[in-house]
Amino acid sequence: MGGDRKDFFVSHAGADRAWAEWVAWQLVDAGYTVELDVWDWPVGRNFVTAMSDALDGCDRVVALVSAAYVDRSRYTREEWAASRVHLPGAGGDRLVPVRVENVPVAEVPALLRPLVSCDLFGVDALEARRVLLAAVKGPTQPGGEPVFPGRGTPGGLREPGGSGPRLPGTLPRVWNVPARNPGFTGRDGLLVAVRERLLTGDRAVVQALHGMGGVGKTQLAMEYAHRFAGAYELTWWIDSEQAALIGEQFAALGAALGCVAADAGIEAVRAAVLAELRQGGRWLLVFDNAGSPGDLRGWLPGGGGHVLITSRERRWGAIAAAVEVDVLARAESVAILQNEVTGLSGADADRLADALGDLPLAVAQAAGYMAETGTAAAEYLDLLRTRAVQLLAENVPDFYPRSLAAATQLIADRLADQDPAAAELANLCAFLAPEPIPADLFTRAAAELPGELAARVADPLAWRQTLAQLARQSLARIDQRGLQMHRLTQVILRGSLPSEQAAATRRCTEAILAASDPADPVNPVTWPRWARLMPHLIAADLAATEDPGLRWMACHACHYLLYRGETRTGHDLASDLRQRWRDRLGGDDQNTLAVTYYFAWALREMGRYARSPGPGPGHPGPQPPGTWCRQPRHPGVRHHPGHRPVPVGGGGGCPRPGPGHPGPQAPGAGRGPPQHPDVRQQPRHRPVPVGGGGGCPRPGPGHPGPQAPGAGRGPPQHPDVRQQPRHRPARAGGGGGCPQPGPGHPGPPPPGAG
Repeated sequence: MGGDRKDFFVSHAGADRAWAEWVAWQLVDAGYTVELDVWDWPVGRNFVTAMSDALDGCDRVVALVSAAYVDRSRYTREEWAASRVHLPGAGGDRLVPVRVENVPVAEVPALLRPLVSCDLFGVDALEARRVLLAAVKGPTQPGGEPVFPGRGTPGGLREPGGSGPRLPGTLPRVWNVPARNPGFTGRDGLLVAVRERLLTGDRAVVQALHGMGGVGKTQLAMEYAHRFAGAYELTWWIDSEQAALIGEQFAALGAALGCVAADAGIEAVRAAVLAELRQGGRWLLVFDNAGSPGDLRGWLPGGGGHVLITSRERRWGAIAAAVEVDVLARAESVAILQNEVTGLSGADADRLADALGDLPLAVAQAAGYMAETGTAAAEYLDLLRTRAVQLLAENVPDFYPRSLAAATQLIADRLADQDPAAAELANLCAFLAPEPIPADLFTRAAAELPGELAARVADPLAWRQTLAQLARQSLARIDQRGLQMHRLTQVILRGSLPSEQAAATRRCTEAILAASDPADPVNPVTWPRWARLMPHLIAADLAATEDPGLRWMACHACHYLLYRGETRTGHDLASDLRQRWRDRLGGDDQNTLAVTYYFAWALREMGRYARSPGPGPGHPGPQPPGTWCRQPRHPGVRHHPGHRPVPVGGGGGCPRPGPGHPGPQAPGAGRGPPQHPDVRQQPRHRPVPVGGGGGCPRPGPGHPGPQAPGAGRGPPQHPDVRQQPRHRPARAGGGGGCPQPGPGHPGPPPPGAG
């Protein structure tokens, strides 16, 4: 601050920026020097350092007390707490708290309660100015005649509202903005960011708020217009969904300004209104739900005013600074739900917010429905799983034009008319996970795509334009990771398809996934690809699929998860598939046998030895305590009748060598699910001993660390399998290793086969 002390530092919450600017303006006009963060702190300056310098360099602090200001999570607590500390040379009471909204006394910190003595809200601008200046002046009698505020410093405010900001909450003379949403919650950071960009001038005086339907773009623009109404002398709202009607709304603005004749044509209206706006500098135009930049290009005035645009379209860079509006922060979603639904617990609100994807319109609809019908959180979540489309068409909030289901369906229908191939792509995405979808998932499976979409995939330029079409309609977000669709958009698109089309689309999605199987799950080169595909594989109905390629991909996914050490996830997937495939496909089915093997491997890794797979082909089921326990056998390994199984606790079994058996194994060897034939064993990589632990999971003394792709860690060795150094294990009795099951390979032979 260059060593120059100032009279006041204005301390405020981000939500009260309009009040902060008004208060600072009144103080400067009265002859005081003021530091205000939004006026004096450059972008990029360390906030904590700036606040510390301001508190040290200002004689007194004006604290604007509101519900946001006394929130324990904000830095404002540090500001007013530090201002209570006496500094040498400063007055005894540095803090001047004034209320800018009706905060209950119980919510005001105890240190502030005795000091809060004046309110700026609920009165007109002249009275609020008088109250403020009286508060900062204090009760002491001045040494001479005080300067009349209207004659303050040169260039000061001549008339409140004339050249500076009006009292926040007071509306300008020319105003047609829809009523404010009293339930608006959160978004403080985004509102302040929009305000700061608008004040920087140049291209940023036009801000385009874009995002998917239901994300709250219109609500955000409406809240901005009301919150900062005092900063403008004219604010006009223009419904821009139908570009042909913009001219009529400009004619109404011209009539309010008195610059347009009643019988003027649209071109005359345009010229007159734009000329009138360019002469002033304190106006705000809001173009709500605009279709494209071309629709608005001829209606932007330029000059010193501000323009807000809301749109699903992303391409605004030529005429505006684009601001993406995302879903709510989780804390904001929870707050909305708990404010509307009496007695809703924080845990239930969090589960609801997660299921709704923090989408503002969905959260508002859920809160309204639950409050009106008394529906419990668990019941609502069940309805959301089973009847989402109907549920999301209910209880449209007063401040939204249509329900989330209706808004999404309208966009989907429009896309189907304009670009059927893009609509087909949207439907395919609806059957995948609400996570980034690699764009090459589709290009690698061109043969599985419907006709027109397959042709688009074959042409890189046409394919990218198809992806962009989804982004322009805000049905999906596109970036370098791929495309991503919100979970509720997926639910609505799936639910809107006729049953036959939905079944065909699901089958197509399954075929696309199967065609993208990375296979080779023990090879680290494939792991990044597996990581990107796993959410979408899990989202598919693997247990019910009729696609054999997808079933083998599910088996490979179990192998990948277990090999990567994600034992719990691998166990849950293998357990579910084993149970449902055994019921539907039978215990002898190759997929059932393969996934049973991975289930046994997972149990061994988790130390759950008693839960070996139940009776079935080649396995007698769990044995009584104290008896010999034979490990679950891989169906491709032949067991010799003369061999005793390995006892629990490790050690022997098969006390002497025999045909096809190398003799007793060392203690700790041979315990666990059988070695999968596709895993090559390194001589120095020891199996996991009985009782858990070990198996050289990471580098350490006597172990070189991870091995080459395909080597190293895998399920423990089966005692009946002879391990060949750096080769696939050979089956007892000779013969090669069993290649990994998959399409084009019949899988492991049945027990006893050669």
